[in-house]
Amino acid sequence: MKPEFFRGNCDIINAMKLVFATTNPGKVAEISAILADLNIEVISSAEAGITDEIIEDGRTFSENAKKKALITAERTGLPAISDDSGICIAALDYQPGVYSARWAGPDASEDDIVKFSLEKMKDVPPLRRQAFFECAACLAKPDGSHWLFIGKVDGSIAAEPRGRMRPGLAYDVIFIPAGFDQTFGEMSDADKNRLSHRGLAFAKLKDFLVKNTDILKI
Repeated sequence: MKPEFFRGNCDIINAMKLVFATTNPGKVAEISAILADLNIEVISSAEAGITDEIIEDGRTFSENAKKKALITAERTGLPAISDDSGICIAALDYQPGVYSARWAGPDASEDDIVKFSLEKMKDVPPLRRQAFFECAACLAKPDGSHWLFIGKVDGSIAAEPRGRMRPGLAYDVIFIPAGFDQTFGEMSDADKNRLSHRGLAFAKLKDFLVKNTDILKI
């Protein structure tokens, strides 16, 4: 049985399809799990017919998320969600930031990214390995209206990879959230989603959808 606050609006929620402006299967699975109890079907850009890449040329996570969501909503005629996120490492002048996915090179694998990051940190002592993950999530409609949601989690960089590397989420195996001794890679999906920057941003988006179901009408 659905919670009381869904009654009267459940037809809107049940009928909703959201396009996630990503080709990353790990991200689609993660947001699908977060929104699962709303019965919202999340599909990827490719499933919605967008095969070319939307260039991320913004200076901030918010700029990139907004651009991708607005373009995707306009091109598909459906509500779209997008996120841009990355890791900022204090000892490296808060790099890589918006370049997190490509700072090891345009053709770098996820393993390459981890190795490159740890090589950059090899001479940094334990007490100076602070970092944070930030995520900007954007919900957009084909008419150009949009909403931004920000999530941030503090932590540190591990000395070596630990745990499983989820598809497209290389930094999970080296990021230890503050107050824990496990990396994201060592945590279950449910535990990570409760703590992660993306989980926090999309939890805010989910709360917004619950309270504003009319937003989902086209």
